[in-house]
Amino acid sequence: MPIPEDVTGDEIDKDVRQELQSLPKTLAEDVARNLVMVARLIDEDPEGAYGYSKVALRLASRVAAVREAAGFAAYANHKYSEALAEFRAARRMTGSVELWPVMADCERGLGRPEKALDMAGAPEVHKLDKAGQVEMRLVAAGARRDMDQLDAAIVTLQSSELASNSVQPWTARLRYAYADALLAAGREGEAREWFAKAVEADRDGSTDASDRLAEMDGVEFVDALDEHEAEGDTDAKAADVDADAETKAPEAEADDSADDDLVDDEADTEGDEERDEQRDKD
Repeated sequence: MPIPEDVTGDEIDKDVRQELQSLPKTLAEDVARNLVMVARLIDEDPEGAYGYSKVALRLASRVAAVREAAGFAAYANHKYSEALAEFRAARRMTGSVELWPVMADCERGLGRPEKALDMAGAPEVHKLDKAGQVEMRLVAAGARRDMDQLDAAIVTLQSSELASNSVQPWTARLRYAYADALLAAGREGEAREWFAKAVEADRDGSTDASDRLAEMDGVEFVDALDEHEAEGDTDAKAADVDADAETKAPEAEADDSADDDLVDDEADTEGDEERDEQRDKD
C-alpha cells in the first residue's frame, strides 16, 4: 500500500522503536512507516488502517507492537475474533495485562457478555493502572447492559472515580456512560445532570455529550451548509419563477395583439354589413 513521502517512521513511540531494533534496519523502517499509517488512519479511515496493519503484520509478526496495532485495527473494524487473537498474541509476548479491558470488550463484541464479566472479576484487573481499571469498569457495565441488567450496570459505574470532581482522561467517558445508563433506565432528570457533567469534562470532544444534552433540552441544530443550500434552492426557484414570467409576458402580449386584431376584423365586418343594407334600401 502506498505511504506518503512525509511519513518517515520516526513518528512512532520510542518504546515501539526500541522493539523494532530487533529487525534489520530497512525492514524496521518499513514496519515503522506502516505502523504510523495505522495510527494516522484508525479513527477516520479504519479500513485503510486495517490494510496497513496487515502489511506490518506480514513483515514483522513476531513483534508485540505490531500484533497490538493489528489488534486495534481489527477492533476498529468490528473484527472482534481477529482482534482478540492479536491481543492475546501481544499479551503472550509481553506478559502485560494492559490489553485486558479491550480483550474483554472483544468478548462482548462476539456476543459473550458473561465472559467479559468473568474477566472483569479476574486477578489481572488488580494489576491494571487506574485508567485500565476505569476502562474495565466501563466494559463490565456494557456487558451488564448487553444482558438487560440496567440497574446492575448503573451500580457498576458508581465509583470513587465517578464521584471525583477532578478531571482525568477517563472522566468524560465515565460520566457519559453513567448518564446513558440512567437515561436507558428512565431516570431522565439524573441523566441530564450527568450529561451536563460529562460536557464539563469533555475537553477534547471524545463524546457527543453536548448533543445528547441539547436533545434532552429540545434544542435542534441546523447545519450551516444545509441552510446555505436551502437558500440556494430558494433563490433558484425564484429565478425560475422570474424566467417563467418573462417567457409568458411576450406570449400574453401576442395574445392581446391577436385579440385586438380579432376585434378590428369584427368591427370591419359589421361596417360592411351595414353599408350593404343601406344600398338595398336605396
